[in-house]
Amino acid sequence: MNEPITLIEAIKHFSNPDVCLDFVVKLRWPDGVACPTCGSTDVRFIPTRRIWECKTEHAKKQFSVKVGTIFEDSPIGLDKWLAAIWMIANAKNGVSSYEIARNLGVTQKTAWFMLHRIRLAMGNDDNGKLSGTVEADETYIGGKARNMHKAKREAIVKGRGGVGKVVVMGLLERGRGKVKTKIIADTSRKTIPDAVRQSVKEGSNLLTDALYSYNDLDREYVHEAIDHAVAYVKGHVHTNGIENFWSLLKRAIRGTYVNIEPAHLFRYLDEETFRFNTHKTDDADRFQGVVSGITGKRLTYNELIGGTTQA
Repeated sequence: MNEPITLIEAIKHFSNPDVCLDFVVKLRWPDGVACPTCGSTDVRFIPTRRIWECKTEHAKKQFSVKVGTIFEDSPIGLDKWLAAIWMIANAKNGVSSYEIARNLGVTQKTAWFMLHRIRLAMGNDDNGKLSGTVEADETYIGGKARNMHKAKREAIVKGRGGVGKVVVMGLLERGRGKVKTKIIADTSRKTIPDAVRQSVKEGSNLLTDALYSYNDLDREYVHEAIDHAVAYVKGHVHTNGIENFWSLLKRAIRGTYVNIEPAHLFRYLDEETFRFNTHKTDDADRFQGVVSGITGKRLTYNELIGGTTQA
């Protein structure tokens, strides 16, 4: 069978454990299987257990394809992992843990944990800065952090917008249509410029609303602002692109995830940012993009939990 291009085809294709193993191995180790402990390629495969053994003498000589990935220590088979990745990567408005649980035959708790690990793989490790013409805007997500310590809850946002909400900075590079997002403490004249400098190349054309906090960037960028109290578009000066991203993000949050705790918001941002930045690619390529990001990342359940609503 050729590589799958739909969810139904993917489920059928990856129902064979050997196909699953071969697929992940080729993406993870395109130049040959390497020991995740020492990096040696002098390894032997043990087919009866579907694991490898490194011939170099050291601890943890035996390893599976899951070791050193988001799958590590998971009893869930690769067939279900790959189906879940396909679903979340290609769901326009995201997919809830309840839906994953129903479709894969796992508990909702397991599905919730799986989805957060997949979001970890969706996280963008690219530290390259945006350039050219860049739209900048900020938005507010969520309500009260019910299970967060009072001191942290009060410190999470102090600035324009609703009290108790999380401030998210968004930047969109026109042309490429690439978005970067980041949770910030507030919308102050220190925080906003610092967030822009970290992600936008100096000298770029920066388009913002009339928030005063952007004014200190005038010397470093070609800064043009639009006052939304007067108009939303003035020629090329507008922030419609990043505002479109906000609408997609909030649609997923309100319609699919319903209730997101602030402690986990950054993972949902990674998910929606990945989906937005790959919207011009087909489902198969988007799926492979997520699988390509599984290595070198791990999230344990103890790291994840902390009084949260599971959605």
